[in-house]
Amino acid sequence: MGFTIDALLTGKARRFGAKGEASAIAKAPVAERLAIGYLGIAGDEQANLSVHGGPDKAIHHYPRDHYAWWAETLGSHPLLEAPGAFGENISTEGLIETEACIGDRYRLGSALVEISQGRQPCWKLGHRFGVASVPATVVTSRRSGWYYRVIEEGAVAAGDGLALVERPLPEWSVARVFGLLIGGAGKREPEALRNLARMDVLATSWRVRAGKLLD
Repeated sequence: MGFTIDALLTGKARRFGAKGEASAIAKAPVAERLAIGYLGIAGDEQANLSVHGGPDKAIHHYPRDHYAWWAETLGSHPLLEAPGAFGENISTEGLIETEACIGDRYRLGSALVEISQGRQPCWKLGHRFGVASVPATVVTSRRSGWYYRVIEEGAVAAGDGLALVERPLPEWSVARVFGLLIGGAGKREPEALRNLARMDVLATSWRVRAGKLLD
C-alpha cells in the first residue's frame, strides 16, 4: 500500500490568538527535501510543547481527501484551496482515519514513522477558520488526522512516497480509537479502554486518558 506526498509543510510559531497566544498552525508548503528527526521535520516548530510536538507527536498528517467534505460543510473557504488548512505537515490522498491504524509503520521518504494517535482538536482550529464549531465538527465526524512518531530518521520531500511497511493492529483504526477516547464511545466499551491503556504503541497521553476514562 503506497501513497504520494502531495505537500510537505512546515511553520514557525507566531502570535495567533486574541490573547497573544503563539501557534505554528499556519504551515506553508516546502519544495526542498528536509531532514526528519525524532522530534519532527527540520524547520518546523510547535508553540505549546505541553500539548504539541514531542516524540509521540513529531509529524502531523491530515488527509486531503476530507477537504471537499469540509468545503460542503463550511462553505467556500480560502484555507481549503490548498493543503495546510489543518496545520498538517504531510498531505496525501487515499489514506483516511478509517483505514490508517494505530501502530502502522510507514516509510515516509527515507524515514520510518509510526502512527501514535489521532489529532485531538483544540480552539485554534476554530480560530484559524473563523468558525468556532470546527473542533466539535472534527470530533463528531472523526476527521481528525493523526500523528507519527519517528522510528528511523531520514529525509522527505513533496512527491516522495508513503509506503505501508507493517500493520500490527488492523482492528484499531485511528477513527475507532479517536471515537473511543475523544468522541465519547469509550463509555460503552470498557474492555476496549482497558486494551488501549495497555497498548504500547499508543501515545502515552492517550494511554493515560484511556485509564482515566475507566475510573
